[in-house]
Amino acid sequence: MGYQEFTIEGRNAVIEAFRSGKTIDKLYILDGCQDGPIVTIKREAKKGDTLIKFVTKERLDQMSETGKHQGVIAVAAAYEYSEVSDILALAKEKGEPPFIFLLDNIEDPHNLGAIIRTANLAGAHGVIIPKNRAVGLTATVARTSAGALNYTPVAKVTNMAKTIEELKKEGLWFVCADMGGTTMYDLDLKGPIGLVIGNEGEGVGRLVKEKCDMIASIPMKGDIDSLNASVAAGILAYEIVRQRLQ
Repeated sequence: MGYQEFTIEGRNAVIEAFRSGKTIDKLYILDGCQDGPIVTIKREAKKGDTLIKFVTKERLDQMSETGKHQGVIAVAAAYEYSEVSDILALAKEKGEPPFIFLLDNIEDPHNLGAIIRTANLAGAHGVIIPKNRAVGLTATVARTSAGALNYTPVAKVTNMAKTIEELKKEGLWFVCADMGGTTMYDLDLKGPIGLVIGNEGEGVGRLVKEKCDMIASIPMKGDIDSLNASVAAGILAYEIVRQRLQ
C-alpha cells in the first residue's frame, strides 16, 4: 500500500490522467502559456485541489524524462486501493473481531483523511468507500490522514448496501450514525462491527441505512444541529473501542 510519485508528461496525457480520476499532486506549467489545452488542464486542476506551479522551459526540460513535455508535467500520487477481503484478512491476522468503517457520500477530502486517521488510531482494520459521489484518495486526503493511509487499507466498492449484505454473512453487525437513533451508550457494540458514517448534510443514504442493524445517535446538548462527520466518526469509534476493551 505504499506511496510513490510518478510524472505524466504532455498535454493529452495530463488531461487524460485528470479525467480518469488520477490523483495529481502538483502540476508544472510553462509560464505564460495560454492556449486551449493548457486552459483545460488548469480548469481540471482547480477542480481537484491540485497545486499549480508556473515554471521556465529550462525547468521543465530538466524535469522531463521523455523530452516531450509540451509545456506541462504533472506529478501524480499513487495509492493502492485494497480489497474488502484484505481488510477481513488483517483482522484475522491480528486475531481480532473485524472492525470496519464504511463511509457513505463523504465528499470533503479533509473529512475523509481525518476519518482514515481516526480509523487507524481506533484500531479499525480498514475503511470502505463508495466509487461514486464521494472523494477518493487524493493528495489532500493523504496529507490529512497524517500517514495513516500507509497502514490502514481503504477499499472502494460499487454498491455499499450489497457490500454490507456480504459482510453480514461474515458475521458483522452494522451500526449507522444518525440523529434519530438510540443513544450510543445504550447499544451493544461489541464483536465484529461495521461503523457506517454519512456526510453532514444528508447523512447515510436510505438504502444503506435500511441494511444497518442499529442506528446510533450521539447525545448532544448544544445549540447547533450536527457534528462534523469526522468528529462524529471519532466519537462513535471510541465508544466501540471502550466496549471492546471491557
